[in-house]
Formats: sequence, structure tokens, C-alpha cells
Amino acid sequence: MARFWVCLAGAGFFLALLVLHSRFCGSPVLRKFAFQISWRTKEIPYRLDVGWPKHSEYFTGATFCVAIDSLSGLVYIAQRGDNIPKVLVFTEDGYFLRSWNYTVDTPHGIFAASTLHEQSVWITDVGSGSYGHTIKKYNSFGDLVQVLGTPGKKGTGLNPLQFDNPAELYVDDTGDIYIVDGDGGLNNRLIKLSQDFMMLWLHGERGTGPAKFNIPHSVTVDSSGRVWVADRGNKRIQVFDKDTGEWLGAWNNCFTEEGPSSVRFTPDGKYVIVAQLNLSRLLLVAAPPVGSIGNCSVIGTIQLADQVLPHLLDVSGKTGAIYVAEIGAKQVQKYVPMNSYFPSFGS
Repeated sequence: MARFWVCLAGAGFFLALLVLHSRFCGSPVLRKFAFQISWRTKEIPYRLDVGWPKHSEYFTGATFCVAIDSLSGLVYIAQRGDNIPKVLVFTEDGYFLRSWNYTVDTPHGIFAASTLHEQSVWITDVGSGSYGHTIKKYNSFGDLVQVLGTPGKKGTGLNPLQFDNPAELYVDDTGDIYIVDGDGGLNNRLIKLSQDFMMLWLHGERGTGPAKFNIPHSVTVDSSGRVWVADRGNKRIQVFDKDTGEWLGAWNNCFTEEGPSSVRFTPDGKYVIVAQLNLSRLLLVAAPPVGSIGNCSVIGTIQLADQVLPHLLDVSGKTGAIYVAEIGAKQVQKYVPMNSYFPSFGS
């Protein structure tokens, strides 16, 4: 037993030296090793999949967003950088398939919306170049299918629709589209469009009151017909009725230190996964019952290494795995649920 504690202490000391060396000496190899460490401050039913992806060398830029197409088992990752592929495509098992770099300037958010008849990938582009300030729809091979907004021109207009740094979107099973616009630009609004791009409802004013925003950064829809928005600058999550746009409530008690940067649900709808960018932390939060938003209740956390900076995340509807796009670590990491906690969707 004494030998065990000596070895454990030695390993901790060695690990500390590695982290310090990577931080102050700039070694890219040691820096990547430090970023892959997952420190847990509370018990949480997920574990890091250290073997995902099979080949991390394809990450050549700052990874800002990730989307899971659970129907086809594909993972789409968008990254920023000069003269690099902007979109990488992996399998959920971690094998690299292809990349593309067409009509993407500066990706911010990405969403995979596939049916039995169509595989589509939506990207919000916040760039200032000829493709920026738009939301674009692609097929799975990177062919451009649809453009919303005026390419290269930011704006506040609704007819025609314009964007300024659109942050993220969510497409539900009916084809309706929910957009949060924008990431520190002229607009602070939540927009619902029909599948043929008609305006259904809008909340669009900067402020701190109900249904007002300060950097609406992420959006998702739950199985109960509620729209959840990570109102990052106001350090809260706001909730709306999917059909009417009615404000249903807000969570702010969990975000006193920092606002949420990303929000997604587990496949069973029982938990909300939230990222906090500058704290390098993921929260597992209990989802409220229908008819009551209540207060935020954190079940557990995943504390990442310093400066990992989890930006946006997505959850596999098939396995429940969490994929986290980390702009500081320049990689995507995968956390898989423990079967004993989630028998219905454990990997």
C-alpha cells in the first residue's frame, strides 16, 4: 500500500511538470496532452473516449463547432484558419472520411439535419469576406444548396432577411428553423422560420428583461416543444414555447460565474448539457418537467484543463455521446455515457 501512494504521488508530480512545461515552454505535444486531461469535480456518468478520433492530425485549425448526424453516424466539425479545410467529416467511431472548404469563410455554428431522403448540413458564417454573415445549407459532400442572408453584408433587415454574426441554428423534425443572431454583432434575436423560410415569430431586442438578449449563442428544442437559448451575455438560459414564441421562463442561478455558450439535451430528454467557455467546464443539468421551468439544478460537472475553451457541443441521438468543440485545444473530444447510468442509450 505504501508503494502505491508513493507511485501515485510521483505520477501526480510528473503530470504537474508536464502541464507547467506545456504552459510556459510552449511544447505543442505536451500542450495537447494537457488539454486531453479531464478533471472531475463531481461524479458524472460520462467518461472521456481517449481513442476518438483515430487520427487527430486532421485538426489543423481552431475547432469552433461540431454536429452529429445520428441517422448516418457522421460527425461534422468546422474549424477556422487560413488555407485549411473548413469542414471535416468523421464517423462516430472516429474514422476520417473527407473534408471540404467551399463557400465557407469563418464558421461559427453547425447543425446536421438529416432525413431518410436527405442529408443536410447547416453552417452559420460570421466572416467579413464574400461568404460571411450568412447561414448556408450543404449536402453531406459540401455542395451548396441554400443561402440565407446577404453574403458578405451584415444587416438587421427581415425582408430580405439579413444577419450580423449569426451564432447557431437548430432544425427540428418538421423542418422549422430556429436561429440565434448574433455573436456580438448588431442583432440580438431569436428567429423561427418555416421550412420554406417564412418568418413565423421573432424576439429581437437587446436587453436584460424577458425575451431580450445579450449575445444569444446557442439554441435547441426539446421533445416537449420548448425552445432553449443560451443567452450568454446575460448569464442565463431562456425558454420559449415552440409554436407561439411565448416566453416561459429563464435559468440564471447556475451561471453566476459565466454564461452558457452551448446547450443540448440528452436523447432521453432528462438532462441538459451546457458548456461554459472561459471556465472550460461542462454542466449536466436536470431538465424540468413540462409546465414548470423552475430553477437550474446541476447534477454534475466535467472540468476540463485550463484554456481548453469548450465553445459549442452536440449530443448523439443514438448513443448519447457528447462531442465538444474546443477552440483553445483545437480539437473535438468525445465523452460517452456510462451504461449503468444511461442503459437506454449507453454506447
